[in-house]
Amino acid sequence: MTELFGLGIGFTAIMVTPLMLLVIFYFENKAKKEKYAAMIEISKNMQSPAEIRELLDNLEEKKAPIDYRRSGVMILFVGLGLFLFGSFSTIGILKGVGLLVAAIGVGSVIAGYLYPNESAEITKAVEKFEER
Repeated sequence: MTELFGLGIGFTAIMVTPLMLLVIFYFENKAKKEKYAAMIEISKNMQSPAEIRELLDNLEEKKAPIDYRRSGVMILFVGLGLFLFGSFSTIGILKGVGLLVAAIGVGSVIAGYLYPNESAEITKAVEKFEER
């Protein structure tokens, strides 16, 4: 009986990730279908093509640029937390892993300053370059 439970636990552990992905994709696809069905119903009641175009523009998903500085600071502190956890526990490898993650965070912060993503920051960087 314990062997059967052991096999069941191993099988469950292996299958959790694919099952989670299937559930996520199913509900994401379902939400998109419902959104498009609602857009079709609303557009049937509209008269002018300008109103339909405005509706489509408002419902269009806009991607925000990645803020490397913000994500870099979070990654940096996760790395420091891993390092401190490794320092106070008997798991010595966490020190190296923590320092590696912290270094990635520092690199992301530096990338955020080297590659500005907002138009105001880009304009400011161009103006500074033109002053030279």
